[in-house]
Amino acid sequence: MINIALPKGRLGEKVLDIFEKSGYDCPAIHEQNRKLVFENEKNGVRYFWVKPSDVSIYVERGAADIGVAGKDILLEYSPDVYELYDLDIGKCRMAVAACKNFRDNPERTLRVATKFPNIAQNYYSRKGRDIDIIKLNGSIEIAPVLKMSDVIVDIVETGTTLKENNLEPIETIVHISARLISNKVSYKFKHGEIITLEKNIKDFCAKRKDI
Repeated sequence: MINIALPKGRLGEKVLDIFEKSGYDCPAIHEQNRKLVFENEKNGVRYFWVKPSDVSIYVERGAADIGVAGKDILLEYSPDVYELYDLDIGKCRMAVAACKNFRDNPERTLRVATKFPNIAQNYYSRKGRDIDIIKLNGSIEIAPVLKMSDVIVDIVETGTTLKENNLEPIETIVHISARLISNKVSYKFKHGEIITLEKNIKDFCAKRKDI
């Protein structure tokens, strides 16, 4: 069996659709029950749903052989896994946003509110900018509005939430999408199975792009 960690939510549904259309369907996962693990012995796959930010942990620790995680998670936590393939879904960007008409003063420390302190720190370190990171877990758009921070670093999809809070993106740090990842030990000992799965997914995604 190949153990596969799927991210819960809309992204996970898209990921499961790709896996199933690539030949790794699992009827049990569509049943209405409280099961946490679903398998199809015929196809040699065992799926389980986990919180998106936990996928890389399950894969790194070997509970899952492969999984799908956002590039933001891989950059923030730097898990010791192989990044196999960009699925080209769940696309968004990591950006710096601020109140409209914000002007940075490089002579003072920039206050940055974010859920992604490592990404923010690495980005501003490359720029040689002195920053004070304010780690928040949610609703970070309110930080500049309340003058707690100068800017925020966060994922931007449509930008609607920013506009509704009188903020705007001012810099793009990196473009984000969902990535197929593998446990390093599994990649060695289940190499044939994982390589075949990766190829089937790549073939399906290539056909999807051609449509």
